[in-house]
Amino acid sequence: MTRFGYTLMTEQSGPKDLVRYAIAAEKVGFDFEVSSDHYTPWLTSQGHASYAWAVLGAVAQATDSVELMTYVTCPTLRYHPAVVAQKAATLQLLSDGRFTLGLGSGENLNEHVVGEGWPSVDARQNMLEEAIEIIRALHTGDLVTYDGEYFRVDSARIWDLPEGGVPIAVAISGEKSIARFGPLSDHAIAVEPDADLVSGWNEHHGADSRKIGQIPISWDPDKDAAIARAHDQFRWFGGGWAVNADLPTPAGFAAASQFVRPEDVAEAIPCGPDLDAIAEAVKAYVDAGFTDVAVVQVGDEGQDRFLDEAAGPLLERLRAL
Repeated sequence: MTRFGYTLMTEQSGPKDLVRYAIAAEKVGFDFEVSSDHYTPWLTSQGHASYAWAVLGAVAQATDSVELMTYVTCPTLRYHPAVVAQKAATLQLLSDGRFTLGLGSGENLNEHVVGEGWPSVDARQNMLEEAIEIIRALHTGDLVTYDGEYFRVDSARIWDLPEGGVPIAVAISGEKSIARFGPLSDHAIAVEPDADLVSGWNEHHGADSRKIGQIPISWDPDKDAAIARAHDQFRWFGGGWAVNADLPTPAGFAAASQFVRPEDVAEAIPCGPDLDAIAEAVKAYVDAGFTDVAVVQVGDEGQDRFLDEAAGPLLERLRAL
């Protein structure tokens, strides 16, 4: 049975609100919660970008049973993989085994801030492979020295380590990434309801592994308000990840999306009060074979009302798919 999650969107809400939403999402019945990990919002109108790992540590203490996940962390530029390994181990202990480390090759928007430039996509994939190797090695509890093309680790050990390490999920986009990262990870992350990705992944890991997707929605009793909010906060979404990975600033995303119309956003993101329409959009992931789907309720405004009024009935519809 497909499991359904709630997204803690660090770009659109402050840290205390995110913890509050996490508590409410657990109470209403979401199976898991994923957190973005941004240094910068996509658009200035979103207005936030708190430190995801501090938020997740607070959420781990404020919740009891809901599973937690980064969606996703880039362990190559802004963070050294040895530091990611330590953070993930600590969070797994704080959450009593509820955490999955979601990894990806990142976006220029967040990674350029440390002044190391933005490598080519091939280099980013090479860096991610080395990073996962380092994280896996450190999660054994052994003393690790690693001398790679991109990273060096000198006599490092994770001292507070959960038994069995931390499950790793990696963002994939096609056959090449499946072949490359399948052997290094436990679960798959994808942003499109692509059945071929799921079947390709299953050839490496079998049907028991998790295939985790995510879909933005803009619920509101007023459909026009829902569309306006989605256009204001999420019109960057239409560029696709090939574009989104390379733009460096919110100003760049504003310029790239300046001709995106509200009706364009409404075609791509289910907007308004119709929960059946939202469920139908999520169904594309279920039909493609995803085991987990997280929804992103667009915007901070209305988040409380979504969790209070719409989330429970929406979950009933999703679980009936």
